[in-house]
Amino acid sequence: MKNKVFFFLISFLFFIKANAQCAMCRAVLESEEGQTTAEGINNGIVYLMAIPYILVGGLGFFIYRKYFKLKKE
Repeated sequence: MKNKVFFFLISFLFFIKANAQCAMCRAVLESEEGQTTAEGINNGIVYLMAIPYILVGGLGFFIYRKYFKLKKE
């Protein structure tokens, strides 16, 4: 159980620090002053990347929970 919690925390911390720009987007946005647009693009890309993982993870959790609930009965 401790290994699962540790793995989840490490995965979550790596997810928080993700920069998700492609090389072309980064080159265009770095030439701009202020960097607010670049931060907005990064946040949007990470948001779009995270939603499918959260949905699949939630579905997997409910299947896992249902499986073990049926096994106990």
